[in-house]
Amino acid sequence: MDPISPLEQALHAARALVLADLVAGQVAEADVVSLVEDAVVRRRWWVEQWPDGAPFVAGLVAQDVQDALLERYGRWPLCPVCGSGDPHALDVEPELGPDPHWVCSAAGVKVAPVGSLGAATGGGPS
Repeated sequence: MDPISPLEQALHAARALVLADLVAGQVAEADVVSLVEDAVVRRRWWVEQWPDGAPFVAGLVAQDVQDALLERYGRWPLCPVCGSGDPHALDVEPELGPDPHWVCSAAGVKVAPVGSLGAATGGGPS
């Protein structure tokens, strides 16, 4: 059995982290999971071209899924921090960097690491 390459490890980890956040938000329907798979396929090519970008893949997949959901369904994930005003989505920061977090730009706070949204929103541990 061949060992799993660092590229594959990064892609599998990114998939798992984003799926955990989708499950926490109770939006992990089959068509949404397909959006995750599409994002992973696109990012596979990207990280093959730039292997040093492997630590950035989780944040990029999260952003890709967020963008795809916005086009099809609306904002995700909604901010659990701001209790008043118009509902708004969290952002992924850094936009291109390791250790991505969901942040509320309006309040200026980190809400949770990508993959741990459930712990921050009461959706259960992720």
